Amino acid sequence: MKIDIHRSATDRVIAGVIGGIAEHFNWNTNVTRLLFVVLAITPMFPGIIAYLILWLLMKDPIKD
Repeated sequence: MKIDIHRSATDRVIAGVIGGIAEHFNWNTNVTRLLFVVLAITPMFPGIIAYLILWLLMKDPIKD
């Protein structure tokens, strides 16, 4: 099962997951990354597990 959001091919740090989410929703990538880090360090949000699941579910980046 793949979700209809592509990982970023250009705006990536590890796998392009956060960059792809930011591109899809037309958000600022740095703010999105900061929000993800803040959520990831809270005990109620398992950030690394969520990132790995998104990495598996998101489609490969579109090559321009």
